[in-house]
Order: sequence, then structure tokens, then C-alpha cells
Amino acid sequence: MLHRRTFLSTALAAGSAAIVPLAATAQDAWPSKPIRIIVPYPAGGTTDQLARAIQAPLAETLGQPIVIENKAGAGGTLGTDAAAKAAPDGYTLVFGNSGPNALAGLVRKLPYDTLKDLRTLSTAAIVPMIFTVPAESPHRTLKEFIAHARAQGTALNYGSVGQGSISHLTGELFNELAGLRMQHIPYAGGAPMITAFAGGQLHAAFVTGLDGASMVQAGRVRYLAVGTPTRTDVLPGVPAVAEDVPGFRSTAWFGLLAPRAVPDDIAAKLQAAIVKAVARPEIRKLFAERNVEARSSTPQEFEKLIRDEMAQWAPVVAKADIKPS
Repeated sequence: MLHRRTFLSTALAAGSAAIVPLAATAQDAWPSKPIRIIVPYPAGGTTDQLARAIQAPLAETLGQPIVIENKAGAGGTLGTDAAAKAAPDGYTLVFGNSGPNALAGLVRKLPYDTLKDLRTLSTAAIVPMIFTVPAESPHRTLKEFIAHARAQGTALNYGSVGQGSISHLTGELFNELAGLRMQHIPYAGGAPMITAFAGGQLHAAFVTGLDGASMVQAGRVRYLAVGTPTRTDVLPGVPAVAEDVPGFRSTAWFGLLAPRAVPDDIAAKLQAAIVKAVARPEIRKLFAERNVEARSSTPQEFEKLIRDEMAQWAPVVAKADIKPS
């Protein structure tokens, strides 16, 4: 992926050892060893790239190395479950997103409950979902694509990063509101979906700016519209889907969560470190260059975001009768 090496290079530096007063208690000494962040998707996708972007700043602030572990499977729920069941000592976190933390539970029974088994720390980024077509598509506007897709019935498809993911539900919402019948093709993460897109296997997809940036720059795909309710500075000049499909909106969040029983003082240190990392000018610049809004939050704001998202997407899951893969 173009620029991926540059993008990930921000995460290669490891933090120096934390300095702990001799009189400190064991809990005051936290952290005293490397901290593991589970990324529940394959390497190379949006979630992985964002996690690695803040890896070095977190290590610097916390004074311990941050180890990224890709634990992909089951649409992100395998790695999320591992984090939910990890020891609540602050040494295992999960870099989550909308899919396994707010949406998957609407589709199937999960071995964890996000709001009961995980503790929200802070968001790191908010990303608009972008309606994207191959560069060879004859359609230059969303209106043109919709007219063509209506005439084609079920002959067209759209890709997603997995069953029950934000890109899947966004596609179904688009189908419903635009009166389309495009067929859903799920992939095991953003990287394989983008590979399929580049190989001409998809007619359309809702992607993040990170997943789509390299192919846009290489002239392989074209953005037609953005999922924010109105046009956004994150993608200047790109129309909003809602201009042609009233009522449409879709954005994704990314952030860090911990096992629910992590002590309050450790959770507070983690949250403060995330806020500091996201606020760094080089991180904000890096995110902006890839159509991502750097945005931290309080734990309470993060939890409300998840609850609101569950409420928004539950009717879509029910109406589209989305089932587990």
C-alpha cells in the first residue's frame, strides 16, 4: 500500500523504561513491563495502521514498549474476546472499532458484551465511510451510479471488511435508502478487501480514507461521495451521499478499550496517554493526510458513542435480516 511504510514508521520507536520512585507501591509502579495492544484484524488494514501510528507516542508517554499483536478472525470478535478475558491489569488492551464493539452483537451472539466486559478508555479517530468505485467505472457521480445500479438489479456487488462490519451495514443502509439490490461480498479485513477491489472483483465499496488512499493516489479507484451528513473538510470537494440519498449517514470510530475490571487509576493513566498521543501535531497531520479525523474522548463520551451506534444500526440489521457468516 502506497505510503503505508511511511505511515507505520511512526510506530517503530519503543518507549524508554519508566522511572518509578523507590517508595512506590506495586500499583503506583504501573506500568513496569511492556503493554500489549491487540488489533483484531490482519496487518495492513485501517485498524492496524491507526494502532501502529500511535504506538510510539503511547510508549513514550507510558515509559514502556507497546507491543502490537494482530489477532484476526470472526470479523474482529476473536481478538476483542481475547482482550475482554485478559487479566485486568492494564497490560492488555484492544484497539477496537465499530464492528466488533458495537455492531457484531446486533448480528449474532458474542462471547463477550462490549458494555459489560470492556472498559472504554478513549477514541483515537473518527473516519467517514466513503462510497468508492473502480477507476474504470463510467460513473462520475453518485447519481449516475445509482441510476445504473437500479437498472442492474442484483447484478452488481459491493465489498465489506466482514459480515456485520460497519462497511457491511453501511452498504445495506445504502441499498435500502437508494432502492438498490447490490449483493454483499465480505472479506476478512480492509487489506484483503482492497486487494480484491484492485483486482476488479468489486463494483463498489464503502471504504475508509486509509484503506482507499493508496488506490486513489495510484488512479485505481475513485471516491464518489462521503458518508458524513454534509460535506466534510476531511475530504474537501467530495459530495455527501445524503445529497442524493436523503437521511444517509455513516462514520466509523477507532479507539482503545481494556478489560472491565482494570483499576480506575490505571485506566486514567491510559486515557491520558491516548489523549496526549492523539493531540501530537505529527499524528494529527498524519491522520489528516489520510482522510482521518484525530479525535480523543473521555471514557463516558466513548461509551455513549457505542450506545448511540447500537441504536442507529439495530433497525438496519433487522430490516436487512443480516445473519452471521
